[in-house]
Amino acid sequence: MSTSPSSPPSPSRAISVLVVSTLAFTVCFMVWMMFGVIGIPIKKQLGLNATEFGLLTAMPVLTGSLIRVPLGIWTDKFGGRIVFFSLMMACVLPIWLMSYATAYWHFLVIGAFVGLAGGSFSVGTPYVARWFPKNRQGFAMGVFGAGNSGAAVNKFVAPALVVAFGWTLVPHVYAAVLLGTAILFWFFSYSDETHLVASKASFVSQLKALRDPKVLKYCQYYSIVFGGYVALSLWMVQYYVGEYGLDIRIAALLAACFSLPGGVLRAIGGWMSDKYGAHAVTWWVLWVSWICLFLLSYPQTDFSIQTVDGIKTFHIGLNVYAFTALMFTLGIAFAFGKASVFKYISDDYGQNIGTISGIVGLAGGLGGFVLPIMFGALMDLTGIRSSAFMLMYGVVWVSLIWMYWTEVRRAELMGDKAAPSPMSKSFAR
Repeated sequence: MSTSPSSPPSPSRAISVLVVSTLAFTVCFMVWMMFGVIGIPIKKQLGLNATEFGLLTAMPVLTGSLIRVPLGIWTDKFGGRIVFFSLMMACVLPIWLMSYATAYWHFLVIGAFVGLAGGSFSVGTPYVARWFPKNRQGFAMGVFGAGNSGAAVNKFVAPALVVAFGWTLVPHVYAAVLLGTAILFWFFSYSDETHLVASKASFVSQLKALRDPKVLKYCQYYSIVFGGYVALSLWMVQYYVGEYGLDIRIAALLAACFSLPGGVLRAIGGWMSDKYGAHAVTWWVLWVSWICLFLLSYPQTDFSIQTVDGIKTFHIGLNVYAFTALMFTLGIAFAFGKASVFKYISDDYGQNIGTISGIVGLAGGLGGFVLPIMFGALMDLTGIRSSAFMLMYGVVWVSLIWMYWTEVRRAELMGDKAAPSPMSKSFAR
């Protein structure tokens, strides 16, 4: 299906593209995150340590990240419909074959091919955005980005399949679902030749956008709000199992308290970014994340003190309820942040969304690849599970400092000369 280059796309087609693309991205993200659940029985089956488990869960994230830049460029050149459909079809067979893997290297190789599904974000973002006017692009990209909730869907579906039938059934079910989604997408999506970017530039020349300091800064922001989201979505089920001794189904359910708002509420983050601006939303997202990660970093601690009545021992640490509440809050912050970063991109690079979103998505995806491996290495090294949050706390510090020196300090948003923000104006009314 296509639209005439001479006529503007109809609102009904724009909505159809948004809905079916969001569904496709949700399924792709569910597939991309499957090792976060099935990796636990595989870890037990193969006798993996924490670092090896981190690499296992992160391998799909690596290829899903590396493919994002070319996918974004191809979307600009050929259109999102054909690229998105082809990407989904290319992932069906590797997913199906995963259930036949027996050795660690088998899972790493197949996981690398399965990870191509993670590149769908760099296809869908420019594809969806170009069907909407500029003042609604933040909301449209936020709705599409809500497909991140596929991480939560994975936590609802995969544990039930693992407990009832064993982990080997999960790849078969996911492959069938992805195939059906690809067919559905093809029949309910559209293409528009006016959305194509006529460019003969090579991949290397388009990657020169990394020389732009603003692009590097957006990469840094996205490495925490998306990379951190992906890493924690992969890590949390086994964290609950190890830290609190929970059953895999309960652990997955509680982990979904982070993954679900982290995906679904992205649409609200897009609306807020349209209304209040990408800067204001991102600034508060980073501060909320900083507070949550500071509290989550504190390990379970017992300490003894000498009192007049003798030695008394005290325990400090988050129980499962406080931990889940903080993770829920962090998930909301990350959801808003993922939308606000891409609002920056649509504001600053409206004619080159595909390439820039691919580059920024690559940075976020690489964060999602590196962080689980570092989580495992830190736990093997220190024996402290909360060291994962200590690491992310440091990454947020970098983002806050960078944002202050390049945006907040220059704009005088914190001094007497600060101009009233859109948010304060709305409160004044």
